[in-house]
Amino acid sequence: MKKLTSILFLLIISNLILFAQQTPSFITDSLDVYVNRGLQQWQIPGAAVLVVKDGKIIVAKGYGNKELGTNDKVDENTLFMIGSNTKAFTGTALALLENEGKLNLDDKVVKYLPDFKMKDEWITNHLNLLDIVSHRMGFETFQGDFMYWTSDLTADEVIEKFGMLTPKYDFRTKYGYTNAGYAVAGKIIEKVSGLSWADFIREKIFIPLEMKRTIPLSEEFIKANNIAKPHTFVDGKMSLIPIQNIDNLAPCGSIGSSINDLSHWIIAQLGSGKFNGENIIPFSVIQKTRQPLSIERRVRHPYNKTHFSLYGMGWAFQDYEGREIIAHTGGVNGFVTSVTLVPEEKLGIVVLTNTDQNAFFQSLKWEILDAFLGLPYRNYDATFYSSFMKRQDANTKWLNEVKDSAAMNIKPEISLKEFESKYKHEVYGYAELKIVDNKLELSLEHHSKLKGKLEYIGNNRFLCTYSDPTYGIKVFPFEIENGKVKSFDLYVDDFIDYQPYRFVKE
Repeated sequence: MKKLTSILFLLIISNLILFAQQTPSFITDSLDVYVNRGLQQWQIPGAAVLVVKDGKIIVAKGYGNKELGTNDKVDENTLFMIGSNTKAFTGTALALLENEGKLNLDDKVVKYLPDFKMKDEWITNHLNLLDIVSHRMGFETFQGDFMYWTSDLTADEVIEKFGMLTPKYDFRTKYGYTNAGYAVAGKIIEKVSGLSWADFIREKIFIPLEMKRTIPLSEEFIKANNIAKPHTFVDGKMSLIPIQNIDNLAPCGSIGSSINDLSHWIIAQLGSGKFNGENIIPFSVIQKTRQPLSIERRVRHPYNKTHFSLYGMGWAFQDYEGREIIAHTGGVNGFVTSVTLVPEEKLGIVVLTNTDQNAFFQSLKWEILDAFLGLPYRNYDATFYSSFMKRQDANTKWLNEVKDSAAMNIKPEISLKEFESKYKHEVYGYAELKIVDNKLELSLEHHSKLKGKLEYIGNNRFLCTYSDPTYGIKVFPFEIENGKVKSFDLYVDDFIDYQPYRFVKE
């Protein structure tokens, strides 16, 4: 018995020594210090970090707090909204249906949604399932997102309005990140499977992978326990913001999960679809989602030249130090996240944060990756933070200038009454400007909870401060001819949409 005990003791010690040899010192000695310093510097209330190597969980840990100003700690089971890291689940769902013989990814969208229409009839008849998930339809990145984001539109109405947009580029000629394409994919999953998108991924992915706390809809996230709360900067101060319902775009970004649950997803992704010794996701399905379909813009890395950047079915691909990196980021109001896979190294990294105003979720990912690849410590965070602060300082300077202009109480050359009217965008619908307390107030047909306060700053421009700070503070230029208002261009924060929306006076 003593001999057996001694052997077991030696085995345990040997395994501990092996673990220490295989795990970089950055992980064993420095990670906690690095993360806690990063949270303080970036003013991030809370984060969660996962590292999987060779099928084993090396790190699964929460840092900081779920809500600013509290002592409610993030743990490995705390739910974060993972944003566009949802897309890999949607892509996997489509590939699972193809594997079951229920669809073909080269099929045309209209085969499953016969009423679906794009503005161009030729595109309507040629658009296939791979087009809608690989961002190669010809749209500009985020084009149309303002119309849907946190709006009152249903998923069907989102798809209808999406089809009415005019793509900025020719079909299949240019990459443009298009969230609404995944709304179309979700509707196809529903039509083919007979289940809602949410129920399909729950039954086919979450339950088999024992992702017991993972939820598919933001509506469920709002009601869940042990959740991280969303935060953003408001007037230069990190602030708690409401959880937004984005379920009309659910297949592109509404999943809520924890690092504990995501470890199961990562282990399966790195293990040819296996989890706990069982084949959960056929390897052919995983391979299908990793098939490059479109050429993304070149990803810039502060230290290494990247030779290619491609996109598949909810995953992006690039080369790094001789390895293929499979990754995605996610951002919804108050959260940014990253998921990274290095199949050759059997390495997976997940970083979740509960503010949408940081690049720490990326700098930490690169630091961990470099440590496992045996590369020198580069202090990515210093580089990322310096760039972030330069942009912040420039934005603060601009904001102070336009706020100073608004504070001067400049009067428009024409009466405010002339601006008071309904205005129409050809796809979105109506906006209305009314005089409230001697200022113009904006209301929007499909964003019933969103308001905007407009203050004149000269040269036929108004400064709009939205009631929801995630929409930003933006300048609206107005077109005026012979003392008559013709139209105005509406802008929102770049986090939502880069494009202006022209509203014409009725």
